[in-house]
Amino acid sequence: MRSAMAKHILVKTKAEAEALKERLANGEPFARLARRFSMCPSRKRDGDLGEIYPGQLVRPIEQVIFKKALLQVHGPIKTQFGYHLVVVYFRN
Repeated sequence: MRSAMAKHILVKTKAEAEALKERLANGEPFARLARRFSMCPSRKRDGDLGEIYPGQLVRPIEQVIFKKALLQVHGPIKTQFGYHLVVVYFRN
């Protein structure tokens, strides 16, 4: 079965997500920004979503996790929860 490992940051607004993406591009650590700003419980694990299998997450996030390039910051991605920045670290 396919699986992947990813981290994400979830915020309320697109503007917040874009500001965080800029900070990431300027070299700030993903883990630190996730702990400080993410609204998701995964913030306690530096934004780590753990091992992910198809069907576990909302479709827009899964599209990124299973189809987009590894080790890049993707987003902002809008879902019913807010705006996400996602980095995929591993996929098999």
